Amino acid sequence: MTSGVEIDADRIAAAVRALAPVAGLHSGRFGEIATYLPGRRVPGVRIRDDEITVGVTGRYPATVTQIGDAVRAAVGPVGRPVSVRIGDVVPVAPAPDAGPASAPQGEIL
Repeated sequence: MTSGVEIDADRIAAAVRALAPVAGLHSGRFGEIATYLPGRRVPGVRIRDDEITVGVTGRYPATVTQIGDAVRAAVGPVGRPVSVRIGDVVPVAPAPDAGPASAPQGEIL
């Protein structure tokens, strides 16, 4: 880590949640991806001296590579490896004003 540079788990979490290919943060099967701070924890971001791990739920149709690249770019240069763990993938949510999907109506002859 570069001297004088503070790595902020809350900033990382907010930046990653704002990404289009990310539906949310994912803390892992047993909640192991988290940063513990006084009186609280930041799920989905684990900061260690030798690595940062970010757990996410991806948004389909983004690929694993696209999600990983976007998360690493959002974290920015931190002077250590950034591992991205994709815990789940969800479909894109329909627009709030979109009605239920229906099959096209054909003509009956």
